[in-house]
Amino acid sequence: MEILLFSLFATLALASALSVILQKKAVYSALSLIVCLASLAFLFLQLNAQFVAIIQIIVYAGAIMVLFLFVIMLLDPRADAAPGKSWRMALIALPLGILFLAVLGFYFSALPADSLSQPPGSSQTNPAALGAIENIGRQLFSRYLLPFEAVSILILIAILGAVILAKRKAD
Repeated sequence: MEILLFSLFATLALASALSVILQKKAVYSALSLIVCLASLAFLFLQLNAQFVAIIQIIVYAGAIMVLFLFVIMLLDPRADAAPGKSWRMALIALPLGILFLAVLGFYFSALPADSLSQPPGSSQTNPAALGAIENIGRQLFSRYLLPFEAVSILILIAILGAVILAKRKAD
């Protein structure tokens, strides 16, 4: 079953990565990238890297892609879908979304209860040695606080730059 799920999501990741390159509209390309990132997150789950999978979804597929879509729509408001295509896209997206949620639900229900808290093959491991979330958070907000804040300032500057460019284009 694991091989089947791996094959399914690896194929989906490759197909959506190709779609990112081949799409003519930037909005469709960004949406294909979200599908690719979600597929990669599921592959990380199969590798028992839950933290990386959740960060993949929250940070990349969530925050960064929302920022990309915001900038794309701000710079080119006519980049949205054609009015006649929206119902066809919904016919494709709805079954794929339901299938994705069903596979995730099946995957999590098939896992043993303790497999989410411990890596495979180890019954007693030191969480600090594996990079526990608490340890990562402590390092991020103490030792790496300056780079973390610098990245947030750079993202803010990029958003302001996009707004200024869009305002110039509108004038």
